This record gives sequence, C-alpha cells and structure tokens, in this order.
Amino acid sequence: MDTRGLYEGTFPESTLTIDQVLDQHGLFLPDTLADPYPTYHRLRGENPVHWSETIGAWILTRYADVAAALRDSRLSSRRTVTWNQLPSDDRGNTLSFSELAPLVLGWSDPPDHTRLRKLMSKAFTPALVEGLRGQILRIVDELLSEVESAGRIDVIRDLASPLPLIVISDILGVPAEERAFFKQMSDELLLLFATGRITPDQAARGQRGAARLLDYFRDIVHWHRRHPTDDLLSALIAAEEQGDVLSEDELLINCVMLLFASHETTSSLIGNGMLALLRHPDQLRQLRSDPTLIATAVEELLRYESPLQRSERVAAEDLDIAGRRIARGQRVWSMIGAANRDPAQFPEPDRLDLARQPNRHLAFGYGIHFCLGAPLARVEGQVAIGAMMRRWPSLRLGNESVQWQDNMSIRCPRRLLVEM
Repeated sequence: MDTRGLYEGTFPESTLTIDQVLDQHGLFLPDTLADPYPTYHRLRGENPVHWSETIGAWILTRYADVAAALRDSRLSSRRTVTWNQLPSDDRGNTLSFSELAPLVLGWSDPPDHTRLRKLMSKAFTPALVEGLRGQILRIVDELLSEVESAGRIDVIRDLASPLPLIVISDILGVPAEERAFFKQMSDELLLLFATGRITPDQAARGQRGAARLLDYFRDIVHWHRRHPTDDLLSALIAAEEQGDVLSEDELLINCVMLLFASHETTSSLIGNGMLALLRHPDQLRQLRSDPTLIATAVEELLRYESPLQRSERVAAEDLDIAGRRIARGQRVWSMIGAANRDPAQFPEPDRLDLARQPNRHLAFGYGIHFCLGAPLARVEGQVAIGAMMRRWPSLRLGNESVQWQDNMSIRCPRRLLVEM
C-alpha cells in the first residue's frame, strides 16, 4: 500500500523505516489516530511482530498472530499496568480501583477467570439480552424524537453515547437521575486506558472516577440485597455455581467495568458504523433497500472500524511468536484493528461490504476472553443503526471533517454531525 503523504508535514516519511516511524513517533499522532490503517498495513508487511522501545511492548498486526495470542494461555490477561504504582485516591482503608483491578473478569486468568465467567454468565444470559430488544427500540425512538425538529443530529452526543448508558443503567437497576454522574465517572475512568502512556494527572483522575463508582455501587448493592428485583444487578448478587458466589469486591469492580466497557464500546460501534455508512453511500443504499442485512451489516461495521483497537497481555513465560522470542514479563499488544484489515484473512479488507461472508472478525476478542457483553452490543447496534435508516431516508454527513478521540484503544469520533 502506498503510504506517501500519510505523515506529510510531520516528517519525511520516505527517509524512515517503519521501526523508526513507530519508535520515534509512536501510534499517537493525530494523523495516525484519524487513520491508523496505512500504518497497520505497512507494519504488517515489514515487521508484523515488532518490538517498540517507545511503548515497551511487542506489537502484533497479522490476523493469525493476533488470534493465536488472544487464545494463548501463556499470555496472561492480568492487567499489565502496575496498578499499585498509581497515585493514592486518599480514601483511607477502603479498597481502591488498583487493589480491586485483579478481580475484573477480563483481567483474570484461569482458574479465577473460569469461576468468575461461570458466575457472571448465569446472570448475563442471551435471553436477558434478547428480551431487551423492544426496550432498546423504545429508548432509541425517544432519543431520535428529541432531536428530529432540529433537522440534524450529532450521532455521538444524541444517540451513540446516551443509548448504551441508559441501557446498562436500567439493567443494573440504576435510577435515571444518576446517569449524568455515571457518564462523568466513566469518562474519567477511560483516562486510565486511553493511550498506554498514563500521565500522573490522568492516573489521579481515573482513580477518582473509579473510586466514586465503587462507592456508588457499594451503596446500591446493599440496597439490592435487601430489595431484590428482576434486574441484572440482583441476578449477579444471586449468581451461584456449585456453592460459590461472587464476593462483594468481585461484584463491585465488575459492575464498574460492565458500565464502563458496555458504554464505551457500544458508543463506538454506533458512531463508527454510521460514519462508515455515510462515507460509503452505495452500502448505505443497499442496507436501506434490504433492512434484513442489518445483522451482517453490524458485523462488517465491527470489522471495518473496530471499537477496541488493541488488547494487551503479558508473557507469563518465554515463548515464540512467528519466530520472534518473547521474554517472560514482556507486554504484547494484539492490534485488533490491524488484524481485522488483514488481506490474508479478509479479501479487499479496506472495502466495506455489508454482505461479507464469512466474517470472522476479532472485534469482540477471541477465546476464553470473548466479550461477555457482545450480544448486547450487537442488539444495540442493530436497533440504533436500523432505526436511523428507517426514520431518515436522506441522511448525509453534515461535516466531512471528523475529529477522532485522542485514544488509541477505543476508536470513536468526537462528534458526528448528520443532516436529516
């Protein structure tokens, strides 16, 4: 792929190797965040298992290597940031986010992961998710009705951001008046995961956001223990497997991460998906003319612009990846966004094809850590994008210039103005 001009005005790209591009400038430049795929393609072709001194991690960009890494038990999922080096949140003897982080489902290894997943799966069932479809449609219709008279919509602000927050708040039994607080705290927590280069200020704000969410859930869990309902939180409290139960600490930290992960990734799916459709009018017309394509369309949108761009692991022992020696203790970044554009797995990977089959993308991960909330994200994406297609047949971009969030982990536009 011709990558000339990708970094025009930043440095003479033709004089630098891909190793120099990454190690001198990283993956954090605004131009790279706006369109990382030329860099992914070049890296995959020249050095697909790359050691970055700047990041301090191996970077994998081929589908086969990423898929293998995601299911390799020698690569530990325990959070590789040294949480205990984060600044104190000054909460006395109360356990902080850094102390509870090892209890997060996605950051645990077997046998702890096996036990947690069994317990949480008993509450987060496909039946629960599918039963929410009608409720999600009502929420989407209400959100769209609120902005219809304006003749334009900021898809991120008016739909993609509030929808998953409302849905996860409802199924966790959180009152509507608390949603603004949840959004603010979720935004602060996101600072811990944005770039892989946490500043002291970001770490402190992220800790504070997490601490306030933990305190909130501690109170609401105690209330639900006394007044059980039919929501997800009550189901998590009651979850039991062969005499085992979730401890309160496990329950608290996983509620925080359910709120955070479901909100951020689903917002990105809807925002990224709508932008991709609007930039590919032929595919937009195809979906509008055949609404039954919505399920496969969402899968292709997940592949084309993956909400989660990378997954991080740490080597629990020495191992080889594609002939490169990975030492025990070294970090490995599996670039999901790159794997989902690998031509060895997806013919014409940079072409959006809503009818693409097969489509074994890695947007929700792979192996034992496949995203527990994937069914919910899929339903929300299908309902939200489908509703906009039906409601407004003349959708068009209000502004071709799109700014992306300063975040190389979660990929999403800051705003997405659309004319009705």
